[in-house]
Amino acid sequence: MIERDLAAIWVYLSTTPLLGLTITLVTYSLAHQLYIYAHSNPLLNPVLTSVIALIILLVLTGTSYETYFEGGQFVHFLLGPATVALAVPLYQQCSKLRKLFLPVAITVISGALIGAFSSIGIAWFLGASLQTQLSLAPKSVTAPVAMGISEQIGGLPSLTAVLVVLTGIIGAVIGSKLFELMRIKDDSVKGIAMGISAHGIGTARAFQVSPEMGAFSALAMALSAFATAVILPWLLNFLDMLN
Repeated sequence: MIERDLAAIWVYLSTTPLLGLTITLVTYSLAHQLYIYAHSNPLLNPVLTSVIALIILLVLTGTSYETYFEGGQFVHFLLGPATVALAVPLYQQCSKLRKLFLPVAITVISGALIGAFSSIGIAWFLGASLQTQLSLAPKSVTAPVAMGISEQIGGLPSLTAVLVVLTGIIGAVIGSKLFELMRIKDDSVKGIAMGISAHGIGTARAFQVSPEMGAFSALAMALSAFATAVILPWLLNFLDMLN
């Protein structure tokens, strides 16, 4: 009886946009429960686990990405409001932010440029094409901004999107452990580093650690996106003119 009911539900969902939305929410909920059960083991980051589980599910059921995204786009749409909502924890840390704004701004600009050009340099050293190098440049910026930058500077936006997600997941998984190894205890410092290097996914992980770390990560993520969008295309064009 239960199996027939589940089969009927699946048949119904598979013919509506609710399929993508439902499996996304259910998969992430299960991944988050697993993450909690494992005592917040970074290797079981719910974003990483959800991505792997969804890929396996879509392959096993023969569901195309286009069919999945008809419902998954509703979650995608919420990225905008979720980003705006980061203003709340930022406001709660407003007094500390005012005192540290200048060093934070300098750190963010430096971090964004070092991250971009180190990626280009490593890719060049390993023999990657120019287009791949340029696609890597904005990998640490939140996806919508990174894809726009990639297109503007001659990269491949679709490749950049994949690299952005991978960067965020890797940063969220290993970030906390790196802070422990480096004996960094200040949540504001950890948040800035996470926001610069791992954008939204890293910021979500930062909020799991503490509201202060999350607030500074959100600030660094926003400033990094702005700095990269403004400075990187201009700087690349300038360097190209010199050559």
